[in-house]
Amino acid sequence: MAQTPRKKHRSSTSAPCLYTLHIELQPDEIHPPIWRRLQVDGRISLGLLHHFIQAAFGWTDAHLHDFLINGQMFGTPRPDDLFGDDELRDERKAYLNRLLDVLDPFTYRYDFGDDWQHLIIVEEIDDAPGEDPAGSAWIIDGARACPPEDVGGAPGYEHFLETLQNAPNSQEARELRDWAGGDFNPELFDRHAANAAITRMLWNRWGGK
Repeated sequence: MAQTPRKKHRSSTSAPCLYTLHIELQPDEIHPPIWRRLQVDGRISLGLLHHFIQAAFGWTDAHLHDFLINGQMFGTPRPDDLFGDDELRDERKAYLNRLLDVLDPFTYRYDFGDDWQHLIIVEEIDDAPGEDPAGSAWIIDGARACPPEDVGGAPGYEHFLETLQNAPNSQEARELRDWAGGDFNPELFDRHAANAAITRMLWNRWGGK
């Protein structure tokens, strides 16, 4: 019999805990799926989770982003926001273990033009074994490459892949490969490189907790 994941204790929001997150990019539009399984310290802020997701997928953090959790929107308030979005809550002051429980879904959106939607499910919450994880993160598994930045969202990425596959020697395909930085393998996910990026991030103390 499969073991039922334990719910976290909401009375212990300062206690070390590990969240296992399954993150899938545009699940209704991209097949086969592009996904990552990320384990993080449950006490981190959404602001730091944003950086971990960027590293896990290989995005370049060149565009705006936000989180949608239980009908509330979280992001980074911008002083130059002329519209004064009162509904946007500060992601730097919002923490995983105060917002999310086992099996809770939420959404991370990146690049409001391409509108990349990442569906995130809290798969499991465990007490942190051994030492305090202190804001740690680790990519456990994943599949397929992240699309190139500014490719035009899911429809643009589909056209990009179809051109490379169906007309690999065409001028358009050559231009697309050059634009994407050379060879592009949609099946390639380098977990070691992604974890190295997270390790550098933690070493340099990006974003705090």
